[in-house]
Amino acid sequence: MKYLLDANTYIMAKNFYYGMDICPGYWQWLDIQFASHVVGSVDMIARELRAGNDELSEWVKARPTHFIANDDQDTQIIFQQIVECVMMADFNAGSRDTFLAKADPWIIAKSKSIGATVITHELPVPANARKVKVPNICHQFDVPCMTTFEFLRKLNARFILEQ
Repeated sequence: MKYLLDANTYIMAKNFYYGMDICPGYWQWLDIQFASHVVGSVDMIARELRAGNDELSEWVKARPTHFIANDDQDTQIIFQQIVECVMMADFNAGSRDTFLAKADPWIIAKSKSIGATVITHELPVPANARKVKVPNICHQFDVPCMTTFEFLRKLNARFILEQ
């Protein structure tokens, strides 16, 4: 996998600009990218998305192979390093605890362990901010990170209207 998708990329796409009812091409394109082993995500993301009660949770449940294991030794070691780094920093406790309780550190750790790029809607915050953000932690651990739209352009995604 070259790119690992954060949960917010799926959720924002479904809820806004690539709704499953108005842009099925996006979801078909994702299936093609997954089949080509270009794009994926991690088990922890799948768990978060399956917990919903909507068409996205059903879509995720029907695609278990899109979500790779994050319990290998390399990922576990990097995950522990991320936890230690976040715990030692001067982050807001609520932001820190939310970050650590979700899939965010796992997707960063897995990306680092396999040399993948994290795709997220989160944007970096200034170094003196007390919020924990995926792009900032990616940067700290030398993990490439980009937004969904940068990712779509990089892969030359095209959703063409056919009538």
